Formats: sequence, structure tokens, C-alpha cells
Amino acid sequence: MRKEKFDLFGFWPYLIELFYMVKISKAQNAALEKVNSQAWDYTRFRKIDGRHPLQTSVEDFAVLYKTRQRPGGKLAFFNFDFAKELGLIPKDHPEEMSEQLEEAIFYSFGIIIINEYDVENKVKIPEESIHQYPSMATRYLQMQHPDKRGSSSGDGRSIWNGTIKAEGKFWDISSCGTGATKLSPACNINNKFYQSGDPSISYGCGMSELDEGLETAFFSEILHKNNLCTERVLAIIEYPSKLAITVRAHPNLLRPSHFFRYLKLGNVRGATQVLEYYIDRQEKNGVYKDVPKNKKERYQYFLKKVCDDFARVTAQFEDEYIFCWMDWDGDNILMDGGIIDYGSVRQFGLFHHEYRYDDIERYSTTITEQKSKARYIVQTFAQYVSFVITGKKKSINSFKRHPELTRFDRLFEEYKDKNLLKKIGLSCQQSEYIFKHHHKLIKEFRKDFKYFERMKSKNGPYKVTDGITWDAVFCVRDVLRELPQMLLRRHEMIGAEEFLEVAKSNYATAADVKVTQYKKDKINSFGHLYLEIIRACAQHENLEQEKILLEVVMRSSVINKYDRITGDSITTIIQKLINSRPKIRPDQMYNILQNFASYQTLIPEKKVRSEKKSFDPILNKMFKIVRDFREGL
Repeated sequence: MRKEKFDLFGFWPYLIELFYMVKISKAQNAALEKVNSQAWDYTRFRKIDGRHPLQTSVEDFAVLYKTRQRPGGKLAFFNFDFAKELGLIPKDHPEEMSEQLEEAIFYSFGIIIINEYDVENKVKIPEESIHQYPSMATRYLQMQHPDKRGSSSGDGRSIWNGTIKAEGKFWDISSCGTGATKLSPACNINNKFYQSGDPSISYGCGMSELDEGLETAFFSEILHKNNLCTERVLAIIEYPSKLAITVRAHPNLLRPSHFFRYLKLGNVRGATQVLEYYIDRQEKNGVYKDVPKNKKERYQYFLKKVCDDFARVTAQFEDEYIFCWMDWDGDNILMDGGIIDYGSVRQFGLFHHEYRYDDIERYSTTITEQKSKARYIVQTFAQYVSFVITGKKKSINSFKRHPELTRFDRLFEEYKDKNLLKKIGLSCQQSEYIFKHHHKLIKEFRKDFKYFERMKSKNGPYKVTDGITWDAVFCVRDVLRELPQMLLRRHEMIGAEEFLEVAKSNYATAADVKVTQYKKDKINSFGHLYLEIIRACAQHENLEQEKILLEVVMRSSVINKYDRITGDSITTIIQKLINSRPKIRPDQMYNILQNFASYQTLIPEKKVRSEKKSFDPILNKMFKIVRDFREGL
């Protein structure tokens, strides 16, 4: 039998991986010895004990549940950086997990509720495992509930663990996957209480899965590093059958749906209480400043803030290709426009504006419909403020021409213009100058940008795993990244064929990229306006055009990074990591996430972790997945 020759070159990647893992293991063991040898203070974890001011300051706001320790868990992820920000661990704490820290995390967050099923069936629970104070499942409006009024809807598998103050800021802490509450759709549709973990029901069993938690952790941390408002993941505790508890935090976890419930029920007292609580919390956290004392002016101030936040984030979602299912009930988003509930959140590689998520009973809104939904949320808050001030609930239609809606439309357009100027690669000062003194230029350029960005494939719509879509054709981010480099090399605008070659995606067919006279005119207009913007900046700063282009090249290469994450890439990466889970410790998972999130930070001015990643086999595989899925959903 012929003996195969040993291929050292082919075996080289495995040698690198082995060397890397041995090196990391030695470093981690040394760090672990250090963290275990020192007595660290973890007592602040005990302050998160279920108590929250909303339990007493707002009537009928929540259902209170006693909690007990949930055995069988192991830590899958812990966000050291976030824990330091929350004041839960000291600033100089090593990014290594110790037994004492793990015990503190398990005590505060490794819990499950004692629900109505447990009480009815007299389930025996050891007294010593029950926590002193109850936690709350909050009530809010949900469209998938039968009555559409919020009388029986809210947190179906989550509780609020409490609140904590750190560096002058208050934070809300909540956990997903802590047991079945009576506020879930399944409980009310089927008119029965469910045992936590009941396998006969999916959304209603009160559990969440490990992949959900890790996807939320990765996605939210990347968006946070890119200055998008979002809840963040503090910890993930894994349980058998790949179930998990995901612990999340944000300075204020109230949603519009918490408010709208009182409006739908006609409860002016509750509506006033939750409004006052929210304004007070935002003042304490320094978000609201110089709030008027007069009741009417105070609530109008609040309405303006809501309008500002939703105009800003909706424009940001659209320009960053973020699908965040907004609808009239205000359930899937926080009051400040922060992203919550990553189950249906996606970031597209191209502007796939026909994608709709399939939620079994209905399809979601599209990314372009988010604007009208956000606008309707502002309109509903105009109705809400009127209700609180007058005590009378007027028809929602009577607020169609409210001044804040006109303001919303204006702000949305302004944010869209400014976002595109930054996406081109201009500095903040340059963007502001063009917006103020050459507004017509950016308005006209946006029309041409929009034409290429929104062009759809001639193949038409089709079904995907979790919904329906219709492929976008062009990646205009690639044009913004490559165009200034090409202009520096040749000092003239590129032709139509070359433009389309740079812009076309893998979804584009020959018919999609066929050069027509209309396309030629659009490309010429795009190039002319782009150069006019560059020239205006050069003249204003008294610099050569090439100097401005060079700055734009540097900034645009970061902002319009070639390999950008998408929802599909995150899902694929998490499945790969879960399959490797026995080899990955929670502190290793944290370091993987931090390095990966730094790699996906698209802000030129922002400092990121500067660790060497070139020989990290796990990260290199993750980078390849991002590249492979860069144009997808």
C-alpha cells in the first residue's frame, strides 16, 4: 500500500492553532491564580434583589413573583466591561472568572419565578431557596394579545431583577428566560397557566435559549460600540437542553407600550404616574435637563424629547440598514429609541427594504415602514399627553396635524442628510458646513444615492427562512469607499460601466446592471454632486481637493468597511460558537466578543481594543463568516 507523504504545509494551520491555544491557556491560568488569590468585593450583586420603585410608584404596573434559585446552571458569558460600568466589580478587576464571582452571579440571576401553576399544583419548593423580595413581570400593551388593550399582557418570560445606581446613573436590570408568567399570549389565548419549561408550548413556556442570549450579546455590544442606543447583556447562564437566562440592563427599560396600556384602558391616574416616574428618572440620569416645573410645559417638554429620539433613531436605523420591528403598540423598542428584544432585529448588508419577518400570525413592517410607525408612536404620545393634562381621551385622528408630527418629519429629513454626509466620510465640522451652507447639494445627492440604494432585483420577491424578501442590487457603501481612492488615482470621474462594477452585489443579474441612458445620467449626476461636495469642503478649508479626498479615503474606509456584520452572519457565528462551547470559558467568550466588536466598530474617531488577532483561529473564522454573509439579511 502506498504511503502518503506528510504535508507539513497543509498541517501548518493546525500547528498555529495548537500553539495559540497553549499560549492562551498558560496566560489564563496565571490570570486566574491572580483573581482567586485576591479578596474582591462582590457585595453589590446582592443589591439587585428584586425591589424596584415602579412596584410602588405606579399603580397596576406589574405582577409580582417570588423567585427561587434555579439549579443546574453554568455561566456561558459575563460582560466584565459592563459590570465595571454598573459598579458590580471593581475597575481594576481582571477579565477572568473566579469561583466567588460566579457564585455572586448565580445567586442574583440564576433564578426562576414561583408562578401560578406552582401555587395551584402545590409544587414543593425548599424554603431556603426562595429569595426575600419578589421581582416583577411588567404589564404593557401587545398587539398579539386578544384584547389589544393591555389588560392581561406584558412580560411573558422575563422579570425585572431590580435597579442599581453607579457613578450617578440609575440602571434597570432584567432577565429573560426566568419562567412562565400569566402575561404571555399563550396563557391568555388558551386560558390556562403553564408550568415553566412545559414542552407542549413554545412561546409561553417561559424559557429562552442559549443562541438567543449570545446573539443578543454580540449584536447589542457591536451596536453599542457604534453609538446606537440599545440594552446590553451583562451575563448569560446556560441550563440543560441549551436553555439560558439572559441578564440585560439599560438606564431606563420603559417602553412606549408601558405608557400606551394606561391610555388604552383610560386610566389617567396610572398614565400620570408612569409619565412622572419616567421624567424623574431621565432627570436623575442627566438625560433631561432644565425640565419646566409647570405641569403642562413639563409634559410638552417630554413630548418634544420623544419626537427628537424617534426621528433620530428611525433615520439611523434606515441608514444603518437596521430592521427593528416597530409597530403601533410600541412593544419592541425602548422609550429613548433603544433597541430591545433582538429576536427579530437584523442588520442588512444591502438595503433589503422589502424584507418582512414572519411572526406566524402576521408579517412585520419593512425597514422603510419604520418611519411611519415611529411617527404614529409620536402621534400617540401627543394623544397621551393631552389625556394626562385634560383627563379626557380624544380621538387619535384629532392629532394627525399636531405640530410635533411636522417637527418629526423635518427632523427625520435633517438626520438623513447629516447621516449621508458622515457616510461619505466627511468630518463632523465638514458635514455641518455642507448641511448649513450647501444644503441643496446634499439634498440632490441623496436622491441619486437613494436611486441606487433602493434598486431591486428583477428576479422579484421570494420566501426566506424567517420571512419574505426581494433582493437589493447595489452596495452603495462600496461606492463611497472605493470612489475617493479612484478619484485620487486618476483625477476624473469613473465611467458608468466601472461604477456599476464597483456597486453591483452578488444578487445582481445581468439585466439589473445593464447600462441604460437613465442609469448613465444618474451615475453622472451622482459623480458630479459628489465632487461638488468635496470642492465645497476644500474651498471652505482653503485646502487642495486631493487633501480632502485623502481624508475622506481614510474615514470612509472605516465607516464603509467591506466586511460588515449582518443578521445572518451573527446567527451563523453563534451556532459555530455554541458547537465549540465545551472549549470556551465565559471569560474567553467575553474576550472573543470584545475583539470581534472592536473589529466591527465603524467610527474613525473611536479607540478600539488593540490586541493582536491575526493568529486567533476562532476570530479568523468569524471574520470569514462576516465576509461571506456581508450582503445578506
